[in-house]
Amino acid sequence: MGVANTNVAKMVIDDINAEGGLLGHPIELFIEDSATEDSAAAAAASKLVEQEHVDVILGGIYSSTRQAIKGPAVEQGNTLYIYPEQYEGQECDPLIFCTGPVPAQQVEPLFPWLMRHTGAKTFYMPSADYIWPHTMNKKVREVAGAEGGSVVGEEYFPMDHMDYDGVVDDIMASGADVVFNTIVPPGLTPFLERLFNAGFTKRGGHIVCTYFDENFLNLVPAEHVEGLYGCLDFYRAVSDPFSTALLAKYDERFPGSAMFTAGSACSGMYRGLKLWESAVNEAGSLKQDDVVKALDHASIAQGPGGPAEMVPGQHHVRMNMYIAQSKDGTFEVVKNLGVIDPKECDVQR
Repeated sequence: MGVANTNVAKMVIDDINAEGGLLGHPIELFIEDSATEDSAAAAAASKLVEQEHVDVILGGIYSSTRQAIKGPAVEQGNTLYIYPEQYEGQECDPLIFCTGPVPAQQVEPLFPWLMRHTGAKTFYMPSADYIWPHTMNKKVREVAGAEGGSVVGEEYFPMDHMDYDGVVDDIMASGADVVFNTIVPPGLTPFLERLFNAGFTKRGGHIVCTYFDENFLNLVPAEHVEGLYGCLDFYRAVSDPFSTALLAKYDERFPGSAMFTAGSACSGMYRGLKLWESAVNEAGSLKQDDVVKALDHASIAQGPGGPAEMVPGQHHVRMNMYIAQSKDGTFEVVKNLGVIDPKECDVQR
């Protein structure tokens, strides 16, 4: 995921610089490896603010990583931060803008559609034990309950947990129609293998995982996730002319590298950089207060999956959303949901 995000940043910034840069100057890109460790992310953010004096920071995958970056970058460093990953929402800092989907854009449209489409009524939620799964599961309870569904199991495990025999036995005994998975790597692979071997999908069960994308399909045998449903702002099967051309350009520049995908935050990274570019151009300077003011209502007419715009006051993006299903080792879009609002908190309050 980090490699893919780095690729996108290089590509976008090289394109901007090839067209004359920003405000007549080239953009300089500093890349730091957070190593999927919060302490490393915090140290990198400190370096970027205190030594490099960057104008904006983009990145972070886990919510804990965002919080680790937020301390030195935003709270101590007073620096603009754009977080590109799909996440649990509720980030409400005046200097933080989020360019990936939130629960109102994933859970709220996906689960009613899924229940109507499949007839599913009961849900089991095996989860990693951190803020994103807890918040997503709470939203699933709310949305599924409103549609007449019920949660028959909810369990949390350390992020490095690898033994899922017990929870899979519980899932099978519960008779759940749907497994909503928020287990993350490295535990994802053994969990999905155990669930497949137990015959969950063979008996008609459905797997839902809202972060799962084409890069994750490389982690597991295709049969282990056949039929899996997800909901993201972009899939590689989205075929509007701009998205198709963008993918072709990325694949030509980075052949054999990590793919451009939404769950990996590539779409949010692209969107974040282009919205920032638009805001700087409107502000006519790099003065942070002016850039933040412009970014609050910034928009791009084209992007992966379609156009995007900040919802004024919310620092989150209104954008197209898609439901897709894994078939034969790839994702097929089964429903274009159109433009969905993030419904996030008012940053000004």
